[in-house]
Amino acid sequence: MFSIVQAAGWPIWPLLLASIIAVALILERLVALRRSKVVPPGLLQRVVAEYRQKGVTAAMLGDLEAQSPLGRVLGAGLRNVGSSREIMKEAIEEAGGVVSHNLERYLTTLGTIASISPLMGLFGTVVGMIEIFGSQAPGGSNPIQLAHGISVALYNTGFGLLIAIPSMIFWRHFRALVDSFVVEMQQQAVRLVEVLHGQRNS
Repeated sequence: MFSIVQAAGWPIWPLLLASIIAVALILERLVALRRSKVVPPGLLQRVVAEYRQKGVTAAMLGDLEAQSPLGRVLGAGLRNVGSSREIMKEAIEEAGGVVSHNLERYLTTLGTIASISPLMGLFGTVVGMIEIFGSQAPGGSNPIQLAHGISVALYNTGFGLLIAIPSMIFWRHFRALVDSFVVEMQQQAVRLVEVLHGQRNS
């Protein structure tokens, strides 16, 4: 591996840094965006059952909002249980906006890495080409410098694509996942509002 880095020249170092950041962000989002952590199954039913038994308590709200992003959205509705339907929906929408923003954390950085990695690889390619043309002397070419320039050009191009492809795949996956979570939380929040206002039984 170290020999590849040496052959690729100094332009590979920014790409290595980008790859480390991309891997760290992908692992962090894989852990943070688990369905069981974002929208726990059966949470709405448990909230409705507890509300009917005990009403809204500070302990209940604290536990609910600490559990998951969906809990924070439902908690915003419960905090305004005595208000009109419109006020409850406004509170839920505000909480949903904050939760959505938190779910999208680091995705911009990952998308940026996916976009600029091929450009960084292209920059390494240009550096390699400059070294190739710089090695051409009037009396003949230097094969060692020629080989080094080709290595710099090809390794950087390949490594840039190697970073960009999985980063783009995971970025698109995470964006779709966040969108599906937001829709699901909206649906459950609407059900909660309708239950609390007596328009639904569960």
